[in-house]
This record gives sequence, C-alpha cells and structure tokens, in this order.
Amino acid sequence: MSGPSYLDTAQGRRLAYHQSAGSGPCVVFLGGLKSDMEGTKAIHLEAWCRARGQAFLRFDYSGHGQSSGRFEDGCIGDWAEDTVAALATLTEGKLIVVGSSMGGWQALLYARAHSERVAGLVTIAAAPDFTEDGYWANFTDAQKAALKRDGQVEMPSDYMEPYIISQRLIEDGRNQLVLRTPLPLPFPVRCLQGTSDTAVSTETAVRLLEHADSPDMRLTLVKDADHRFSDGPCLGVIEDAIQDVMEAAT
Repeated sequence: MSGPSYLDTAQGRRLAYHQSAGSGPCVVFLGGLKSDMEGTKAIHLEAWCRARGQAFLRFDYSGHGQSSGRFEDGCIGDWAEDTVAALATLTEGKLIVVGSSMGGWQALLYARAHSERVAGLVTIAAAPDFTEDGYWANFTDAQKAALKRDGQVEMPSDYMEPYIISQRLIEDGRNQLVLRTPLPLPFPVRCLQGTSDTAVSTETAVRLLEHADSPDMRLTLVKDADHRFSDGPCLGVIEDAIQDVMEAAT
C-alpha cells in the first residue's frame, strides 16, 4: 500500500490520511485516543467500502500515528479542529461518521456542530466526556496534586503503554463536554458496545442513548466483546450498523 497523503491545517498541523474515491455518502472513520488510522477497524472498513465502490476517509489526529505533533501536547479541542479540517477539505456531500472510543466523542462533537453534513452516525464503544467522568472523577488526591505540580500524570492502559494525561487535556475537555447540554442528533444513530469492555462501561453507552435527542437511535450490546471491538463478528456488526444508518437515512 502506498504511503499517506498529508493535509496542512490552518492551525499549522500536518495530518496524514488515506482516502478512497467512490459514491456517497462518504464513510469517515474517527479513531480513538492514541490509536491511529492503521488499526484493524479502519483498514477493514476501507477495504469494505472499496469493495462496495463507496468513498472512505481515515486519518490521524495531530500527535497520533503519522501526523505532526506530540500526543502529550494535544487535547480534545485540537483533535476536533483536526476532524473539522479533514472533513471540510477532503470530503463532499453527506457523511456516515464512524467514531471509535474517543473518536465517538469526536463524532458527537462534529455532528453537533455540523449536523447538516451527517447522514448517519455509528459509534463503537463511544467515550464522550471521558476526561472529566473517567480520568478526573477517578483521580486520587495524589494524582490531582501531581497534575497541578507537574502538568501531567501517567495513566495505565489495558491496551497499550501508559497514557501521559496533561493538565491541558483535562481542562480543555471541560470545554468539549457533550453529556451536560442538549445533544441534537437529527439523523439515524447506531451505538455499539461490548459487555466486556474495561475502558468504557455499558452505563456510559446507556447514558449517551438516554441523553441524545435523535429520531432513530439504537444501542446494540455485544456479549463478551471488549474495547477493541475488532474480531470478525464485531467487524460484521459494524458493517451492519453502517448499512442500517444508510438505509434509514434514505
């Protein structure tokens, strides 16, 4: 496979991306925190869309994968700007936005601000507001003190090396929260969640379902699926969800 193309944003960041031409609506994959566009779900969906003749886009946020910057310097708002820049420049017409984990939060931010472009939304183990409800709410007094003193704290991960969580990530996250104010999603939405996910709870998925305002929103729980949600059966569930929102949208 050839290397990525690059997009230079107005904020001075260089985003790596892969794009496949095809019919619309374009499927856009938004990855998770410290993930990249070479993950199983992104690559699988690209091949699936190509086989269908459907347009597809995957990209790396700044500080992720092959894009510019350091992860430790980024925040939810920066990655939301990256998403807006990529979708404004690289796509046309209606979109099917597929967001995984932190990418689910990004998908919700994008959909809230640009609902006119979204034909349908699919979230996979969506993690809205996790900087506040996951990290900050569970920090010990010692971790909060370290964050204030050092500007960062190290967090273990079940899926990769520890995360360096910065004070900027926490503070900026409070400006990006989606579960505290109205969240209109005026298009079909399918939320997918594994019951064995140790990073995002089923309670979070239910909270999103109950909070959002959508005419056609469904939550599918997959027994024993973990946060990766990337084995064969789970990939099939994602395909079905994308097809479902496209059919519902038309």
